[in-house]
Parts: sequence; structure tokens; C-alpha cells
Amino acid sequence: MCVIKKNFFSNLKSFFKKKIQNNTPKHKIKTDLTNSSLNSSNNKINSFFNNYIHNTKKFFINKINNIFCTQKLDEHMFKKLKNLLLSSDFGVTATEKILHTFKIYIKKNNSISSNKAIIYFKNLLLNMLIISKEKSCSISKAKMPFIILIVGVNGVGKTTIVTKLAYYYKNLGYSTMVAAGDTYRSAAIDQLIDLGRINSIPVFSKPLDSDPASVIFDAIKESIKKKKDILIIDTAGRLHNKNHLIQELQKINRVIHKCHPTAPHEIFLVLDAGIGQNSIEQARVFSSNLPVTGSIITKLDGTAKGGIIFSVANELIIPIRFVGTGEKITDFSSFDSKKFVDSFFNVS
Repeated sequence: MCVIKKNFFSNLKSFFKKKIQNNTPKHKIKTDLTNSSLNSSNNKINSFFNNYIHNTKKFFINKINNIFCTQKLDEHMFKKLKNLLLSSDFGVTATEKILHTFKIYIKKNNSISSNKAIIYFKNLLLNMLIISKEKSCSISKAKMPFIILIVGVNGVGKTTIVTKLAYYYKNLGYSTMVAAGDTYRSAAIDQLIDLGRINSIPVFSKPLDSDPASVIFDAIKESIKKKKDILIIDTAGRLHNKNHLIQELQKINRVIHKCHPTAPHEIFLVLDAGIGQNSIEQARVFSSNLPVTGSIITKLDGTAKGGIIFSVANELIIPIRFVGTGEKITDFSSFDSKKFVDSFFNVS
């Protein structure tokens, strides 16, 4: 009887190592995030990704037994692997790319060692995230206030992300301010003010139903007056298939640029990992109407899939900048593609 391993990628590792040994020791996975802090960000990121691997077991465990209890890398196995990748939200484009490249390599190297096969597959996944590695988010002092516009559909957690991002940069030594640009919901304004007060982050806001562009214009002026390093702007959630709402975002973008000629310096699209491939369609519409510079994936801790990471970075060429890892203000990490892929293989 085949021994079920921790997750998809550890089972892949086990599959190759069966060529030279029968048993692969299980790796102990760290799951405690409570002692992490922004002052030890590497440990926090490692801790989160290792915890995420633990969650994948629940999704993959029933499928892995059928796919990887064989030593033959044949078409039947690749077909099952394809179905698994698709059901894990890798998407058609990313899945086909992985399988095509992996098949070519295996066919050319029938007698490769298990270690080489593992390294190749791991690097194949890492290369799919190269866009996230090459385009990190750096704050330019010459552009201060550095203005970050946050956009996305309803319910993805934009307002919370705005505060988390401000808190993240505050702990890196920057002076931050947030602007309550979602003027359609009183709850959004109240939530932002409350979170700002709790975490000592100044919030610029105006009464409910104020013109969002006007609020943002005044917020920029205020951030300049108070010599803030970073201004992070919240916006109302909008359906990606409602053209007039997208046009309002374009207006906001123009107002920001008018007020600060080099801004916005970043436009982050917030995506919910839990809705899978629907996020791709959202990202496609937003990025075709706005110069989106990066994405923030929220609720990644609430799904055992996560293939959406590869789809966004590979299919839409939008770098992953940050990931939401829970409900606490510190449950927020910069995205490290190497650590993300390494964690699948339990590499510390």
C-alpha cells in the first residue's frame, strides 16, 4: 500500500525517490505563526508558507494516492497530474505550460536521477513566478509621498489590506497615511478609522457620499503638507463587469496623476485566493483598464489550493507583491517566490 505524504509536492518528491529507496522520512511542518513579527520577516514568511503546505494535505490527500503510487512517468500519469493541477486553480495556461515543459525534459532524460528530476520540477515552478521576483516593490524617496492605489472587487478585503500595508511600511520606518476613498459605505470609512486609531496610522476621510476623486485629491494634498512618506488609498469595491465603475477608477487615476505627476507609483489589485479562476477574469479586466503594477492575494490561508498564484503571475504577467495570511494586522507578508516554492518541497 502506498504511503500518503504531506502534500502534492512532497508526494512528487516521494515519487522520484522511490527509484532509489522505499521510504521517505516525513518532514515536520511548522504551523505556529503567533511568535512571528515584522522584525523577523523571513521567519514569518517561512512559517506561513510551511503552514500553508499543511493545509494543502486536506485537498490533495485523496488524489495523490491514485497519481503517485506508480513509478512510470507515462501519459496516464500526466493526464492525472493535469487534472490535479487544474482542480488546484493553476488554470489551463499554467497547467499546459508545466506539463509540456516537464514532458520534454523527462523524455530527453529517461535515466535521470531523482534529485535532478526534483530540482528541475522545482525550478520549473519557480520560473513561472519569475515576474514576482524581478519586480519587487521598492519605495522611492524621490517620489514621496509615494502613492499606492488599492483596487479590486467587493468582498476581497481591500480596506483591511490598506491598513495592513500601511502598518507593514510603518514598521519598516516609513511615515504612512491612508485615505478613505470608499465613500459609498459608512462601514468602510468607520472600519478604516478604527483600524487606524488602534494601530496609530493617520486616516484621511470625508463624510459619506463625498466624491471619491475629491477625497483622494485632498488626501494627497494633506499627505504632502504633513510630509508623509507613503499614502495608501482605499477605493470602493466594484464589479469588474460594470463599465461605469471601472471608468470611475480611471477618473481617480487621472486625478492622482494631476495632483502628483509621477503618481500613482503603484496600483495594487487585491484578489481573493478562495475564488480561484474567477480572480483571473477580474485581473484581466482591471489590468486592461488600469496600469496595474502588482497584486495582493488575500485569504490564502483559507484555501488548500493556491494555484491561482501561478496563474496570475504567469498568464497575466502581474507580479505577486504581498499575501494576506490571516486576520491579524501582522498576518501579512511580502511575497517571496523562492520561499513559496521551497516550502512545497519542505526546504528551509
